[in-house]
Amino acid sequence: MDIPRIFTISESAHRIHNPFTPENLATLGAALRLEPGARLLDLGSGSGEMLCTWARDHGITGLGVDMSRLFAGQAKRRAEELGVAGRVEFVHGDAAGYVAAEKVDVAACIGATWIGGGVAGTIELLAKSLRPGGIILVGEPYWLRLPPTEDVARGCDAGSISEFLVLPDLLASFGDLGYDVVEMVLAGREGWDRYEAAKWLTMRRWLDANPDDDFAKEVRERLTLEPERYAAYTREYLGWGVFALMAR
Repeated sequence: MDIPRIFTISESAHRIHNPFTPENLATLGAALRLEPGARLLDLGSGSGEMLCTWARDHGITGLGVDMSRLFAGQAKRRAEELGVAGRVEFVHGDAAGYVAAEKVDVAACIGATWIGGGVAGTIELLAKSLRPGGIILVGEPYWLRLPPTEDVARGCDAGSISEFLVLPDLLASFGDLGYDVVEMVLAGREGWDRYEAAKWLTMRRWLDANPDDDFAKEVRERLTLEPERYAAYTREYLGWGVFALMAR
């Protein structure tokens, strides 16, 4: 069980696998007014930066589940590095369908809503692990402005224009599902640059170290095309944010 290899190569040096900066992540943790001892579930936890830094800064406990063997291992090492290994646990496994054995105060899926077949299904899944009055966190892209054509949408790595909503419509969709939006922190261009551009140096160094790997051709193609694609499309049209929800 693992994620596609291109991600374990291109994001192997990332601590945060989405367009958030460390400052965004700290802002979100403070905005949620987390109490010491609060328990979090993070589905698609990546390299564990959210759980580890919040355990350090706010005294929370938690469990992260991620399909990537590499990222799950990095998360465990990060917990050791920050001295919070006794408060957070990371599991290499399939987050799709995962329900916590014990109800949590915050249930999160930050940038991996494919685990529930989309936003609505992921919220439904997270709610199964949430105590009454708890908070759901969903990280999701949205259109800064609607792409003029389907080709532009595909240039943003979307399947179609309809795959994402503009921000007001995304916020309204949470209400349609029966949730109040109680907080949000939005990524900026700096966060997008750090997420996307950091992949390029990682890929180049991987290519230099692995010129004869069977996967080198795909990595080379990705590195050649990605800077221009990102600058022309994603950076101009796509936003991203984390939204805190409470059931009405």
